[in-house]
Amino acid sequence: MSRFFSSRVARRAASSRTFSTRNAGCNSLALAALWHIPAAFAAPAAPQATTAATSSTAVTVVHATATAPDAEQLGPDPAAIKRPANSPIPPSGVPALPTTGVSPFGMLPIVPSEIKHSFHQIELDAITKGEGPSALLPASLDAQRNKDLDDPYYVPTAGTGHLVEPLMPFRNRLKDKGFSFSLSYKGEWMGLFAGGLPNEHGNSYVHELTLQGVFDLGKMAPSLNGWSVHTLVMERAGKAYQGRVGEQFIALQEVYTLSGNVAAHLVDMYAEKKFRNNTMDLIFGRMSLTHVYATSPLLCSFQVTCSAPVALKQNPGFSVYPKATWGARLRFRPTRDTAVQVGAYSVSALSDNPSGWAWGAENATGLSLPIEFTWAPFLTRNRLPGHYVIGYAHDTTRYADKIGTALPAAVTSNMPGVHSGPSDMFWLETDQMVYRLGGRNQMAGGYLMAGYVHVTPRAVNVSDQAYGGFSLVGLIPTRTTDRFGVLYSWYKVSDRRRESQMIAQDMGLPLGVRGVQNDSHVIEAYYGIDVLPGLLIQPEFQYMIHPGETHNIPNSAAMGLKVIANL
Repeated sequence: MSRFFSSRVARRAASSRTFSTRNAGCNSLALAALWHIPAAFAAPAAPQATTAATSSTAVTVVHATATAPDAEQLGPDPAAIKRPANSPIPPSGVPALPTTGVSPFGMLPIVPSEIKHSFHQIELDAITKGEGPSALLPASLDAQRNKDLDDPYYVPTAGTGHLVEPLMPFRNRLKDKGFSFSLSYKGEWMGLFAGGLPNEHGNSYVHELTLQGVFDLGKMAPSLNGWSVHTLVMERAGKAYQGRVGEQFIALQEVYTLSGNVAAHLVDMYAEKKFRNNTMDLIFGRMSLTHVYATSPLLCSFQVTCSAPVALKQNPGFSVYPKATWGARLRFRPTRDTAVQVGAYSVSALSDNPSGWAWGAENATGLSLPIEFTWAPFLTRNRLPGHYVIGYAHDTTRYADKIGTALPAAVTSNMPGVHSGPSDMFWLETDQMVYRLGGRNQMAGGYLMAGYVHVTPRAVNVSDQAYGGFSLVGLIPTRTTDRFGVLYSWYKVSDRRRESQMIAQDMGLPLGVRGVQNDSHVIEAYYGIDVLPGLLIQPEFQYMIHPGETHNIPNSAAMGLKVIANL
């Protein structure tokens, strides 16, 4: 935006200049704008004064234009985008494609565009050249006003790499032929030292080994350009510590169950096609919904909310990693700052097909139809990304009414308004980078985050969740890629389940140690240390208020360690 100011001064009165109130105000705004612009990015000097003469009086007319460059024109502060020494991303900011192991938080590998010379290779190109909601922002905030940003800003994170560097030549040869892979280890140890169930203080350990492969079919056969195939198998072992706390619904560790106790649990087996000049992306096959819906690298930096908020993960209609199901998803970007994805997925009980391989053993109960809209602005000269996500999913499965949770069938059969029904899920997830440090990628900076989830109370045990927190980098000046995060989450037991328990209590029926359940709160804090390429060590602390969503169990406190290694 520009500020214009002018003054007209008669030569004979040059020694006593006067300015109108309006001109003085505009002049002050222009000077203030220039004052806050670093010298390297200051506006060009104002034009020289010009002189005009009239028939009666010679008057000097000074036309000075102070142009305060907008966020897009300024460009980022060089200090903010300086890459850390241990970044696996090359100086260009664009990793070699497809890339696995770029993110320490388990995001999907990047696959190339169908068009080698398209503007984006990592992200999709926008269908239209315009902006969506960002067009309402002032130019001083909007860094996408006239053009889209390049790929580096869409890279999830610049942390980690590979532990076994001698394998890189071999990996690169395979990648050139169309195949890339990653083998990773994730271990979580947590020790309960206060609260929880009686005589349950102690340690719990869980881990997972993940082998991920991507086949770039375009490199194998030019006629298949834009096609790729994704596979993922994993092994999990151990027992999460929420049982020590007395918690039924909230998984306090990311690595928990659903693996079938097999050496190789099949998670993903799907094909992907980028088409329509790199503006649309279609995937179909067997996959987990939480790979693509209601998730982010930021949420997955916390154990409790990875790979999605708890209130969503409990519902069979939202197939949660590593539980996979048949389905398809289409994603596109209507404008430079928006994205939409829609899908259709088969629904079956989370306990069906625990190994992932027995596809015929799944009993399909309905269809899950999710849709998600994202507004992703980039703000100020430093291109601070934000993600404002609204999602909705309808599950056609008919779930038993939770009013029957604590009551005998003979009682509920005579109660009015008791019936099975489908489930609806709504989620709002927001995060906004508030400062940039350590590069041009999405995770190079500090974030504030908040969200809310609601699920049909008739169909689930936890109907509502709200969370808020922050995730910051660079608290220690020499540790640019280390990340410190704190997240508070609130969980509400569904009204139907609570009503069932209250009726049972009035009838004198036993409810166990928990009694009538209401809500609970979890506070999680971590400090993620990028020890060396391919290794992340993350000390953890968790404090749970009202474990088991009841006042009958003491508040719990636990500490532990999370280790992620990309081999």
